[in-house]
Amino acid sequence: METPAKFTKERIEKCLEALGDSDKYGVVLRAKGMVPAEDGTWIHFDYVPEETNVRSGSADVTGKICVIGANLNDDSLDALFENRQ
Repeated sequence: METPAKFTKERIEKCLEALGDSDKYGVVLRAKGMVPAEDGTWIHFDYVPEETNVRSGSADVTGKICVIGANLNDDSLDALFENRQ
């Protein structure tokens, strides 16, 4: 998905932690992305079960989030990253 929404490192960390809920989001095998931060920088992240990496990175045109897995619930994932939980 692409998003112009701005995030904080803490919000991304909470989103990544939530991905472990397979009943709500499906079986997430990997997630990665780059999104604009509220302070004007960019946040890059990677997720695999039991491991996350959130860091600062280079800018892009728009925020991008990719989630790979099985039986993914697109509506719940959209709501999670759009903060509509």
